[in-house]
Amino acid sequence: MSTQEVLDAIPHRDPFLFIDDILSLSCKKIECTRKISGKEDFFKGHYPGNPVMPGVILCETIFQAGAILISRIINEEITGTPVVTRVNDIKFKNMVKPGDNLNIEVELTEKITNVYFLKGKIKRENKTCVQLNFACTMIKGEM
Repeated sequence: MSTQEVLDAIPHRDPFLFIDDILSLSCKKIECTRKISGKEDFFKGHYPGNPVMPGVILCETIFQAGAILISRIINEEITGTPVVTRVNDIKFKNMVKPGDNLNIEVELTEKITNVYFLKGKIKRENKTCVQLNFACTMIKGEM
């Protein structure tokens, strides 16, 4: 899928958009990519001389892939914004550095009314960098 389809699915924009392309998408799973150029603003301070992608940005990358999946599941039946309401079992296993190509996978594990329970992970070169479980709730209107 194209970058435009990513932009159509979620409200995030540069410099806070961390999904480049969607490789595959089903009713329960999404696989996306992100090329880490090293020019991202957060590398200026994290850390000079030894740039490492912050863990919170890695988590956000997974959340954005989950938001795209949810937007496709609801298929415009429901308007609103998916908001992360729970994060569990985070495991950071490998660092992400400039030049890395990331593979982001998110899977829907359960849906209860307007709450979506998901699990996600980021890999580079077939090595897991981070994995976590999270929940999103659809929020209607202004927060």
